[in-house]
Amino acid sequence: QVQLVESGGGLVQAGGSLRLSCAASGSGFSIYIMGWYRQTPGKQRELVASITSSGTLTYADSVKGRFTISRDNAENTLYLQMNSLRPEDTAVYYCKLVSRVRDYWGQGTQVTVSS
Repeated sequence: QVQLVESGGGLVQAGGSLRLSCAASGSGFSIYIMGWYRQTPGKQRELVASITSSGTLTYADSVKGRFTISRDNAENTLYLQMNSLRPEDTAVYYCKLVSRVRDYWGQGTQVTVSS
C-alpha cells in the first residue's frame, strides 16, 4: 500500500511563489510516473506537470515557464516549484503516483492566489 502526503499549499499574492511537496511512503511499489494535478469546483481535475521514471517532463501549457516539477528518488518525494503565481492558479493540488499495479492519489492541498 502506498500513501501520498502533500504539503506546502497556502495563500499567496499574485506574483508570489509556493513549493509543494508530496512524500510517498509504503513498500513494494515501483514508480512509473509521478505528477501534480489540480481541480477547481465544478471542473475536471487537470494535469499540471508530470515526471516519468526516466526523467521525462510534461507541463500544461498554462504553467510552462512558471512551474518546475522535480523528484528526489532517494526520498520518494515529488516537488512542484510554482513561481509567478496567478489568481487562475487557485485550486486544490493533488499528487498522483502511477505504479505497475494501480494509481494512487494524495489528499490534496489548497493553493489560493489573491489578486
